Amino acid sequence: MKLGSEEHKKLFCRSFIDTYLDYEPEKLPWPDLDPISLEKLQGIPFWREALITEREAGVMVSAFAETIDDPLIKEAVELQAFEETRHGRLIQFLIDRYDVKIQDPPPVQLPENIENDFINFGFSECLDSFFAFGMFDIAHQAKYLPEAMFEIFNPILDEEARHIVFFVNWFTYLQINRGQGLAPVRAMRTLWHYGKALQKLSEAFGNSFDGDGDEDRKPFTASEATHFMDDLTPKLFFSTCLQENQKRMSKFDDRLLNPELMPALSQFAYNTLKILPGQKQPVTSTVG
Repeated sequence: MKLGSEEHKKLFCRSFIDTYLDYEPEKLPWPDLDPISLEKLQGIPFWREALITEREAGVMVSAFAETIDDPLIKEAVELQAFEETRHGRLIQFLIDRYDVKIQDPPPVQLPENIENDFINFGFSECLDSFFAFGMFDIAHQAKYLPEAMFEIFNPILDEEARHIVFFVNWFTYLQINRGQGLAPVRAMRTLWHYGKALQKLSEAFGNSFDGDGDEDRKPFTASEATHFMDDLTPKLFFSTCLQENQKRMSKFDDRLLNPELMPALSQFAYNTLKILPGQKQPVTSTVG
């Protein structure tokens, strides 16, 4: 299959559309939590950021879909917009059902350059999802919450995996069909957008906040993993992220592109940590 071809477009769009999961957030089997589990859930620090991100994504992706002429790509992006909006509904329902205290989220505002914002969001989602996969498994291993909660959120992470695989294939298809198909040109543009996303990610690792000082708006998945496991080491974190990313990506047609930068950087970091003096091999590691 040739990247940028009609066959490529049909594959990444149909793969996305045909794997849609039909559910209503309010009708999921939400468990009643014991006082300790309820306190743990209420203490997770990123519910407000998750709600804001999903609400903004739903509005932005929906607006971007209206600008697309190609019927098949438009259908796929409209479906992503629906799923992003549904994620926002799910987080809001969780907040309400379990009485999670957060500040009211700000109103959603559309960006001026809707396509550029969709692209920046896609690259940020590629990075953030990679760490979300690992953090989810770390919390699961630690039995941080009852199993029923993990059963609800596991399909949500599969939806995020679908989003990022669709995005990297769409972005490659877009570049090729705009005359930017040479590999070095595509690589430079991809790295530039990843650079912007990595800047946001570095703020998370540096425990930095954005310009308005709003602590709740920092990137959350990479920076909050230690909330679920007190003795979490960088090596175990990278190992888990790599394993979980590989597991999620293995569900897709192997002709489709997958996000590659964060797995490559994390594999390098993991390999480096393995050879440093005083490092212990994590029991769960199967990444080399």
